[in-house]
Amino acid sequence: MTNIRSLDKNMPILIVDDVSTMRRVIKNCLKSLGFENITEAEDGPPALEMLRTHEFKMVVSDCSMPQMSGTEMLEQIRKDPRTKNIPFIMITSESQKECVLKAVEKGLSAFIVKPFTANVLQSKMEAVFSK
Repeated sequence: MTNIRSLDKNMPILIVDDVSTMRRVIKNCLKSLGFENITEAEDGPPALEMLRTHEFKMVVSDCSMPQMSGTEMLEQIRKDPRTKNIPFIMITSESQKECVLKAVEKGLSAFIVKPFTANVLQSKMEAVFSK
């Protein structure tokens, strides 16, 4: 299995969540793991635009957002040959199991249930990058 220390700490990571506090939590977890090249988007449409113009190595996204769900965004990402292989980790609440099941069908790499710690994010990243 890939160790977090072997990952490029400068790899570009995209965080997508409509709640600024949640984006900050995810960003702080990633920074505590040594990652610095982090970009944020507030919803699916701006995230997809960023993915068209920048090369990201991983997406960490909320499931439920106002304009486009994380599952809908994942479906668009998987349809695009340029982005179809980007690891996609979804962060969800316990009550959003249906969202996770749909996302798994669309090619979800991993999911994390809120609340979570940097250690949980680390283990999911290690598993995703070991595939």
